[in-house]
Amino acid sequence: MGRAVCSSAARPKMPAMTIDVPLPKISLPDGSTMPRFGLGTWRMGERRAARSGELATLRLALELGYRLFDTAEMYGEGGAESLLGEAFAPALRGPLRRDELFVVSKVYPHHAGTQDAVAACERSLRRLRLDHLDLYLLHWRGAVPLHETLRGFEQLQARGLIRHWGVSNFDLDDLQELQAVPGGMACAANQVWYSLGRRGVEFDLLPWQVQWQVPLMAYSPIDQGALAEHAGLAALAVRLGRTPGQLALAWTLARPGVVSIPKSSDPLRLRQNLEAARWTLSAEDLAALDRLFPPPRRKQALAVG
Repeated sequence: MGRAVCSSAARPKMPAMTIDVPLPKISLPDGSTMPRFGLGTWRMGERRAARSGELATLRLALELGYRLFDTAEMYGEGGAESLLGEAFAPALRGPLRRDELFVVSKVYPHHAGTQDAVAACERSLRRLRLDHLDLYLLHWRGAVPLHETLRGFEQLQARGLIRHWGVSNFDLDDLQELQAVPGGMACAANQVWYSLGRRGVEFDLLPWQVQWQVPLMAYSPIDQGALAEHAGLAALAVRLGRTPGQLALAWTLARPGVVSIPKSSDPLRLRQNLEAARWTLSAEDLAALDRLFPPPRRKQALAVG
């Protein structure tokens, strides 16, 4: 995340956080549910010097009530998964049940062949110290034919190693092609860059996913910190007694069919982000945001980051 716009003296007072209020959930195509808000782990697990601080972040997130965690074998070449595994282990030995967590990981495109996907998932599970993933995504589309990847995902489901599978960085034409593959209708989610500053998916992709009840997982919902520096967003946030980041996150959750997964290593922002997930924007607030960040009027290339 980027640094806060307001100085410590000017920062609006934060409402007291009530972590006993349940986080919102969204239905998956098979009728099961997942949290609509969670924590991303991109750029974690890359530097040994940062490991203790990142581990403390993940443990704090668990204590605060985060239950959806998103990672990938690409993040730190397994380092982020290993960090999560170290954070999960003591929590799962205590009062936290495995079925209270929703853990998402992703397979590299070059590991997405039928048997390669199975082997990659097994490695991810060892790093995470878990016996199954709740959702396993193809990180982006590569050279491996989709039907081969789906066969690997189906084998993993049959063995109980994953509950659901999905994709990431797929545009509408990719999803429509996926649906035409035998078994492709079982896709449980598509994870893409979606934010106030990257609204292109609203033109066709998001409406299609809502129609087919395939949740859109929004990564970089604060534009990797850039929205925290937006002057117009900051002015509106001050009026509402919030931060720009909270306003941006609450907006993503006001969109139908969207799951938001910001990444932060800052303890204050972890708390602020969690509070934003429980805040409902008014119609007036949403209209003000549309004026600042107009919705798309034509097809746009999928944002990738």
